[in-house]
Amino acid sequence: MDKILTIAWNMIKRTIGSRKGFITYILLPGIVVAAIISLTGGMEDSPPTILYANMDKGAAGAHLIAELKNSGDYKLVQRSNEASLKEGVTLQEGTAGIWIPAAYTSQLAAGQQPSLSLYELKTSENSVMLKMKVNAIADEMLETAQTVKAGGGGTGDAEAQLGAILKQAEQHNVGSTRTDYDLYPRQTLGIITGLTLMFLMGLVTSSVSLIMDDRRGRTMMRMFSAPVRSSEIAFGNFLGSFMVGVIQIIIVLTLGKWVLRYDYGVPAYLYFLVLAAFMLVSMGIASTVAGLVRNPRNAGMLNALILTPTCMLGGCFWPLYLMPDYMQKAANFVPQKWAIQAVDIAAAGGGWDELWLPFAILLLMAAVLLAIGSAILRPNEAGISA
Repeated sequence: MDKILTIAWNMIKRTIGSRKGFITYILLPGIVVAAIISLTGGMEDSPPTILYANMDKGAAGAHLIAELKNSGDYKLVQRSNEASLKEGVTLQEGTAGIWIPAAYTSQLAAGQQPSLSLYELKTSENSVMLKMKVNAIADEMLETAQTVKAGGGGTGDAEAQLGAILKQAEQHNVGSTRTDYDLYPRQTLGIITGLTLMFLMGLVTSSVSLIMDDRRGRTMMRMFSAPVRSSEIAFGNFLGSFMVGVIQIIIVLTLGKWVLRYDYGVPAYLYFLVLAAFMLVSMGIASTVAGLVRNPRNAGMLNALILTPTCMLGGCFWPLYLMPDYMQKAANFVPQKWAIQAVDIAAAGGGWDELWLPFAILLLMAAVLLAIGSAILRPNEAGISA
């Protein structure tokens, strides 16, 4: 055990003992993830800004705006005319713009459906949902106006009756009870988790490079003749790199949760366990790759062959459901997919009856890869000189 701890401590010192290593593997990931949290952390909490210009002097235009405000889904900003509305949308001062024409109420009272104009610079989820909500409110007002008209009376009486009904409807004396308590993963959590996994995976390159340096400099051969078993060398390097990853995880979580006050929606200990389990797999990958690669010049290919493709396939940059079916099936063989799935399950309120599967798969991957790495490390062989 003393031999393993000595090798592990030497790996820690060589990885983050220098200024360059500390900045690259500890400081930089924390700063980048903190910046992502700062940029995306509040996006979901602030409603989209909607610009509007109400040219109608009757009750219908005011009712439409009142209903949008009462929904709480939008921040409405008034503009004086259509030209100002278009300019605001063009300058991206709002997600979309609504223009209510003059005589909107009188046309409704006459049983007609006047057109509402919705301006948008680009189609988005918010603008589509806004269009659906505006159309639903407009259809309800038209049905009410047609009912009033069918009841008889002149145009003036119809407008007055319609206005009274709409004013009463705004009171929402009959409504529904909210049962959706937003118990689902935050959209930005996937981005933040994916980037954190990518930086943790970056330690694989460092670990492989250090192991190959030991092989090329015959340091590993001297350790093996001490005698130190191949499994002890592999586990020592594994443990040292894992501890560096744990330090990195602690820094990222500290900055995110306690400095920037970002709500992960997941208990801190559980989020730490998920990242730590992923770190075990990453170090298993490092042990295996270090046993296979003999030429240090091939270390630079790791990013292109392992880190980037597995992060893309595992859903670090985009949701898995956006990928074709065959790629979603292939994602089952990369650890990023299971780490993100574990976070999503925990964020959705799932317990260990659901979490055991991704954790078991991550631990199994780590055990298999470490065993393979120990078997093929061959510390008695010198590496190919660069």
